[in-house]
Amino acid sequence: MTYNTLDGLPPLREVINEHDLRAKKALGQNFLLDLNLTSKIARQAGDLTGCDVLEIGPGPGGLTRALLLNGARKVVAIEQDARCLPALQQIADHSDGRLKVLLGDALAIDPTQYLSAPIRIVANLPYNVGTELLTRWLSPPEWPPFWQSLTLMFQKEVAQRIVAQPRSKAYGRLSILCQWRCTTNLRMEIPPAAFTPPPKVTSAVVHLERREEPAFPADAKILNQTVAKAFGQRRKMLRASLKGLHPEIEDCLLTAGIKPTQRAEEISLEQFCALSRILKEAK
Repeated sequence: MTYNTLDGLPPLREVINEHDLRAKKALGQNFLLDLNLTSKIARQAGDLTGCDVLEIGPGPGGLTRALLLNGARKVVAIEQDARCLPALQQIADHSDGRLKVLLGDALAIDPTQYLSAPIRIVANLPYNVGTELLTRWLSPPEWPPFWQSLTLMFQKEVAQRIVAQPRSKAYGRLSILCQWRCTTNLRMEIPPAAFTPPPKVTSAVVHLERREEPAFPADAKILNQTVAKAFGQRRKMLRASLKGLHPEIEDCLLTAGIKPTQRAEEISLEQFCALSRILKEAK
């Protein structure tokens, strides 16, 4: 379902020239101007009709337009760069009240008061805050979180870490955190030439659908601590990298079905969760 309430908006390149919106490297900005591409990204989030959408870093509003055109009930967009407000206001004026723009730092703003469930987060995340925002969204005090799904653009390297499987170089802390609480898949890659200005790296869109319960039982704090220590010294055998967690760490590893001589990248999510439960009991 699409909405045609954005008729009359000028092309994005005109908007950028009119408001002199040169992307700022300090803000991690790279603008997507191809509306066919932004529409394809918006569709990766699934059916947006009946959903509120949170967008971070809309810039001049390429993806914002696509989210509205693809039927989002409401879009709440957080933008730190005040230069972009006139361009976003133009979209708001054509959106039948479906766009609300908040000026400020996404790390400091709580947007939930402006959103109603079901909520999807869709964003071309600024490179400088993307991973921190993702980590926060995956680590709320209570689970399930306020959002239903995350459809996010990252540098391809970060996207690969999110979906990575054991025994691969990309597999690590981020893989565990994401896959413990979500199903994850990499949906599409986007070349540098699609952006203004072109970044030096390829980007990729990942989709994370929340699990109502984590994939395997585990205490979040102990799991995070265990995974951090394991991958903090990923070349070491686990009996060495995890020795500070428990005086009988080798016995704990064996009970979890893990050889003490194995390394972090060989251990599955299920095994890390099992080890976390054993460590909790052992304490």
